[in-house]
Amino acid sequence: MKYQTKKRHLILVVDDEKRMVRFIRLNLEHDGFQVLSAYSGMQALDRVRTALPDLVLLDIMLPDLDGFEVLRRIREVSSVPVIMLTAKSEEDDRVRGLEMGADDYITKPFSPRELVSRVRAVLRRIETLTDSTSDVIEVDDRLKLDFGRREIWVDGKLTKLRPTEYRLLYHLVQNAGWVLTHEQLLTKVWGYEYRDEPHYVRLYINYLRKKIEKDPANPKYILTERGVGYRFVDFHR
Repeated sequence: MKYQTKKRHLILVVDDEKRMVRFIRLNLEHDGFQVLSAYSGMQALDRVRTALPDLVLLDIMLPDLDGFEVLRRIREVSSVPVIMLTAKSEEDDRVRGLEMGADDYITKPFSPRELVSRVRAVLRRIETLTDSTSDVIEVDDRLKLDFGRREIWVDGKLTKLRPTEYRLLYHLVQNAGWVLTHEQLLTKVWGYEYRDEPHYVRLYINYLRKKIEKDPANPKYILTERGVGYRFVDFHR
């Protein structure tokens, strides 16, 4: 059965291997997506600007610019979700991509089922951000959260969060005072498919702390409950 999306999302596939592009196109189109292709980094950047895709599948190994450089340039102008494609399985490459603003990664070779599942999961995370409450939350004199406008203010300055960081903060704040386990956060923020990948939570908690905490090494907002998960300080009291 084909997966019916609410709209036909446009996916940009960036890979210099034409057989890989055909493989991805076949499986994504079978599940109701529109697919646009690019075979080099510069072509990919042009496609992002002109076609405004809903998601980018970006290979690391490209003939002109490598995928990391393409990702860096995309993030200068766009918050479009990016999933990195790589034949390398080293953790350093995966972490580097996530640190530079990628939303996920898939290691080659991958199955059609994994590909479609990851694409759906990332799109689902991004789209549900629009369902957030419109209430403005003043945690204290230093931190103000406006989930309706998707604005985070720290020391009176607007702080930019990536979509996954925003979604993680949203769920922590909505459960302020309660401990959320790694599995709960993975399911809420990334999707049920990611429940066995706790490194995502640790990495993005660190990102959030660097952006909202005065001293990330001694956090006062996002607290660690060792061996269990994380808790946002109970600001209601």
